[in-house]
Amino acid sequence: MFTGLITDVGEVIGKSDGTFRLRTAYALRPEDAGLSICCNGVCLTATSIKPLAQGAEFSVDVSNETAGKTTLAHWKPGSRVNLERSLKVGDELGGHIVSGHVDGIATIVSITPDGASKRFLFEAPEHLSRYIAPKGSVALDGTSLTVNEVSETRFGVNLIPHSLTVTTWGAKNAGDQVNLEVDVFARYVARLMEFRI
Repeated sequence: MFTGLITDVGEVIGKSDGTFRLRTAYALRPEDAGLSICCNGVCLTATSIKPLAQGAEFSVDVSNETAGKTTLAHWKPGSRVNLERSLKVGDELGGHIVSGHVDGIATIVSITPDGASKRFLFEAPEHLSRYIAPKGSVALDGTSLTVNEVSETRFGVNLIPHSLTVTTWGAKNAGDQVNLEVDVFARYVARLMEFRI
């Protein structure tokens, strides 16, 4: 489990047959292999770790299933990646509950300045739009965000300057695709509603 609060922006430094190698500022040790790291919203297992003078390098294996349902198939050396380590009991839950199980891909329709912030408008897959509600939560590329408005399959969010600076969002453009995880509670409520008598 994660919170959707990004704690590092890593970089893809290698790619080979479904295995990616990333560099991070996290102080990881070889014995930490097996831990979960949320990478652009996708929960992945660090399979090997190489400590560096500052931070570390770690490898993750990406299955065809994951590559086909996320944006990870487009990763290449130099790609910047939002990272978050898994939640520990007692940690502050500042965002919302994020599983790291991406539901689909959303596309940025437009980006509009709003003072020092930016408003992003997204197009969501139709089968997921029913789980997105105004003032509800979504995880986009692993970032916990509050939904401003919803109109059919489109929804908007606002990113403040801090979020634009400490994540990959400051470099996003209209037309870019992002990983979308809908609020797990919305998904369960919708499922329960199907069985109402």
